[in-house]
Amino acid sequence: MKPDTEISTGDNGVANDTNKENKFTSRSTIGDVTSDPAFGDFGYLLFPVDRNLPDNMTLAQVSSASVYVWYSHIQVTTTVDIINRLYNDAVSGNQIFYRMYDDAEIAADPSKADTGLFYFRGEKGAPFAITNAGGGFMYVGAMHDSFPHSLEISNAGYNAFAIIYRPDDPYSDLAKAIEFIHDNASSLGVRAEDYSLWGGSAGARMSAVLGNKAYLQQLTGRIDIPQASAVIMQYTGYTQASPYDAPTYVCVGSNDGIASWRTMQNRLQRLSAMGIPTEFHVYEGLGHGFGLGIGTVADGWIKDALKFWRENMAASDNAGIPDVTVD
Repeated sequence: MKPDTEISTGDNGVANDTNKENKFTSRSTIGDVTSDPAFGDFGYLLFPVDRNLPDNMTLAQVSSASVYVWYSHIQVTTTVDIINRLYNDAVSGNQIFYRMYDDAEIAADPSKADTGLFYFRGEKGAPFAITNAGGGFMYVGAMHDSFPHSLEISNAGYNAFAIIYRPDDPYSDLAKAIEFIHDNASSLGVRAEDYSLWGGSAGARMSAVLGNKAYLQQLTGRIDIPQASAVIMQYTGYTQASPYDAPTYVCVGSNDGIASWRTMQNRLQRLSAMGIPTEFHVYEGLGHGFGLGIGTVADGWIKDALKFWRENMAASDNAGIPDVTVD
């Protein structure tokens, strides 16, 4: 990834911006971002709403493991890139955020106000990805575990939506997101077919569940929505496997104390035995939550994942799917 803002590290370890063309820098605060008109009434959703972060926290400070629990290798440069990319898209006249639920649905359940889709645009008419951040179903770690992925996916020419979901009802929100994008594909400028689901940790579990044709039909109540052409999973111990699962790509660190690489490999072996395309990568010495893996042995894995997605782009039929229940 080529950063929009070049950052060097000073003696105090705080990143210093050398490119002044972008509006936001590592020293910009959460309040600077959320109060900017470009981010409307949704800017607060860029940051974990369940972490009670002060408005005077800088983007350098927010890019830390103390905020994004269970995550490592958080890049300040990437945080700044993301904010500026979305800002520049917004001031250029592109809508960058979409509510999945309408006003009546939010009025009936106000918790749905804290959900939505941040749109990272690729080429018009290209397939889309939905990226699902982890956070242990305690919070949504989007700034490290889905926004960076969406940025890279869009830079590759595909469209990407980073979902902000409710940690206590994640599957319903992802199902709603898939339904919303499918039904509005034309106005959003995306291809309804050949989409992919991406996720790390808890978000990977969400992707696996909604990537299964049976769960997709059950949770959306729809049979007209195609199955994802690929599920891209990072570091989660999800074990269910069925013939209705999507082609699945996995990457994980060998030192992950939360999600065992052996557990993930075992599931893929079971999927492969059912004739489902799979790809597995374990990175020596890495622990949980390495995200894009910038500066690590996993750096560049996303290119492999994009290739896997491309190779598995094909619409699937939805016939003969049994009624099942999510654990």
